[in-house]
Amino acid sequence: MRWYLLALQKYDVIRGRASRKELGKFLFYNLVFILLAIATDNIFGLTAAGLPYGLFNYLYIAAILIPTFAISIRRLHDVGKSGWFSLIVLIPVLGLVWLIILFCAEGVDGDNKYGSNPNLMAVE
Repeated sequence: MRWYLLALQKYDVIRGRASRKELGKFLFYNLVFILLAIATDNIFGLTAAGLPYGLFNYLYIAAILIPTFAISIRRLHDVGKSGWFSLIVLIPVLGLVWLIILFCAEGVDGDNKYGSNPNLMAVE
C-alpha cells in the first residue's frame, strides 16, 4: 500500500524515474480499488445503463487519472523513453501492446538523462 500512496503523493511529478515495482504495485492497488468501486456500484444500484459499473467507478477513475499519467511517464523515463512516448497507445491494439512491453522492460542501469536509477533508491 505504501507504493500506491507514494504514487499518489507524487501525482504532479513527471520528472525522474519509476521502477517496475512502483508501477506494478500502483496498478495492482488500482485494480483492487476499481473492483471495490464496481462492487459498491452494484450494491447500491448505481450502475450505468446496462453496465456493471457506475458512479463510484467513474469518480475513482477521474480521481486517479492524473497520478496514473504521472507514474506512467516516470516509468517510460526509466526505460529511456520520453513521456510523449505514452501517446503510442493511440495506435489501435499495437500501441497498447508496445506500451505494456515498455512498462515491463528492465530500466536503464545507472543514471540516464531523466534521473537516477530508482532501484537504487529503496523505499522502505
